[in-house]
Amino acid sequence: MSSELITRVRAMEEDYNAVAEAVKALEEAVAGFEEVACRLQRLSEYMDSGQWRRDFEADEAGCLPSDLPRGVLSEDGLYNLLEDVEALRARLKDL
Repeated sequence: MSSELITRVRAMEEDYNAVAEAVKALEEAVAGFEEVACRLQRLSEYMDSGQWRRDFEADEAGCLPSDLPRGVLSEDGLYNLLEDVEALRARLKDL
């Protein structure tokens, strides 16, 4: 048997396993993302409607309880999240 043949098949097996693992992980990630797609839509509408700005201003005015989680109202948090989603969509499209 040729050592070149064995080396090539080993290398291709490693590539095959790496790609198969990545495909499985991506399938699981996409399935998880599909589960939250309606939440993404609500967040986008929240930001675009102007309600986010009003809620942000209410928070700045001290109208929300201090123990209320409100990461969605962080100055750039929601905007950056929506931009990250668009960048990810572009990357996936390029694949």
